[in-house]
Amino acid sequence: MQAPQPLPNSRRQWLQQGARMGATVAALGWLTACGFKLRKAPELPFKTLYSNIAETSLFGQLLKRNLKSIGNLEVISDAREIERADVILELLQELQEKVILSRTSTGTVREFTLRLRVSFRLRTRNGDELIPQTEISQEREISFSETAALSKEAEELLLYRDMRSDLVQQLIRRIAAARLP
Repeated sequence: MQAPQPLPNSRRQWLQQGARMGATVAALGWLTACGFKLRKAPELPFKTLYSNIAETSLFGQLLKRNLKSIGNLEVISDAREIERADVILELLQELQEKVILSRTSTGTVREFTLRLRVSFRLRTRNGDELIPQTEISQEREISFSETAALSKEAEELLLYRDMRSDLVQQLIRRIAAARLP
């Protein structure tokens, strides 16, 4: 009995390439079948929004920038033009906290909990509440070492920046889910 002859190189490559393409098509089919979609800008039920966001607030600046990037929304900051707004977003509180989580046996700090809390509400110009006073928050834990204090400070700033970004996205999704009466 004669041993099977190996396939010529070009035919083998053609079959391997076909198998890879088949796997790619199957993976794409699976992704579309499960309902996967890329995230897109939210569809807001209103065209103009007034907000009392403070110019000095890092969270407020990021929120304003993200709201302005939504194509179908005009953000009004001037209180004299509040009558043009369909809805009013009130940022009631923005609180950044750093709490000791654990200490070593000698009493030095080993870990901190970083918290960022934002309280807001959304209402129409007539006073109808679309979103009652709501608080959203983010929390991260960070270790601490006195020998690496500068790098830990930089890490803390990065964590707060990430928390701010997450909270802005949460707030925008909640605003997008609100419906006018």
